[in-house]
Amino acid sequence: MDIVYAHLDRRAGLGAQPSGEASEVLGALWAHAMPEDGLEHASVRSQGDRVDLLMYLLTLDSAAPDFRPGTHRADTLLRRCYSTSPLLRRRYLPPSPLG
Repeated sequence: MDIVYAHLDRRAGLGAQPSGEASEVLGALWAHAMPEDGLEHASVRSQGDRVDLLMYLLTLDSAAPDFRPGTHRADTLLRRCYSTSPLLRRRYLPPSPLG
């Protein structure tokens, strides 16, 4: 299993973090996950100015012709989630590149 850390920084001026923020981010992540991402489990924790994510991904065979490292798959998933979720775009800055 590959474990990848990522975070999303909150936009300035939005006030206090909403209750249930971690659940909303987690829900958006699962809603946009695709089988090829290999997402098995995820956890989200709210911090002062950001949310931290741990994504647990299936480890793939590095000899496979379509192999993509866990950081690449997590980055693709987080960017897909961000680009298609109005909630994430409204509340957070674009994700920083992983890896």
